Amino acid sequence: MHFFNPVHKMPLVEVIYAPKTSKEAIATTVAYATAMGKSAIVVKNCPGFLVNRILFPYFGGWMMLLRDGADFQKIDKVMETFGWPMGPAYLQDVVGIDTSHHVGDVLAAGYPDRMDNKQFKSAMDVMYEQKRYGQKNGIGFYKYTTDPKGKPKKEVAPDTYDLVKTVQPNGQKDFTDEEIVDRHMIPMIIETVRCLDEGIVETAAEADMGLIMGVGFPPFRGGALKYADTVGLKTILEKCEQYKHLGKLYEPTESMKKMAAEGKTYYAK
Repeated sequence: MHFFNPVHKMPLVEVIYAPKTSKEAIATTVAYATAMGKSAIVVKNCPGFLVNRILFPYFGGWMMLLRDGADFQKIDKVMETFGWPMGPAYLQDVVGIDTSHHVGDVLAAGYPDRMDNKQFKSAMDVMYEQKRYGQKNGIGFYKYTTDPKGKPKKEVAPDTYDLVKTVQPNGQKDFTDEEIVDRHMIPMIIETVRCLDEGIVETAAEADMGLIMGVGFPPFRGGALKYADTVGLKTILEKCEQYKHLGKLYEPTESMKKMAAEGKTYYAK
């Protein structure tokens, strides 16, 4: 059983099965999760399971965007306007940069062709080296004080810009809102399709439910695959072509190309 942080608020539990797991064991575990008031999705075992495996390409797009000169606060604002409860820098602080760094290593080992985190030094690496772990120790991309109710209050940490500049070889650059959204969402869509193609999850609806309930994907957008349907697969493929210089994270699957050519969608009309 894989719970999500913070456990008392996040409704999702991934129930992960291995090759020898019995159907009775899966059913019993799902029933147990339901009795706890959680929503369970059944997922085939793989590095990162389902939700983290899909989330980290999103973070990969974000780290490349920072490397290419983007402002982390602008990114957070754009992605929050898109519908996320918090932007990627703030989310990393909440998850814990040390935790995220460890998960990143696990996924890099599992999917080195597209999640290799040693191709360049990232802003995450810098924060980790500086022991800026986020809310848990009061400083990450943002700094945190305690409000009168005892909850962490996010504030700007000006020195973050100095640290991020050390991994921006070409300096700072402005990006449009559309570019920022695309560079985050395209890797996430592609990895969700991979999980569907590999049978990690059985249906598009379950994959999308996992993202909405597990990481706060904007519910009104319906999840990564519903969002792909909304934008249109042909448009997604055009955007993949636009960003192919960024590597494997932006490389569409053969199934995506086939579906686009046939005019199909993940949710039948």
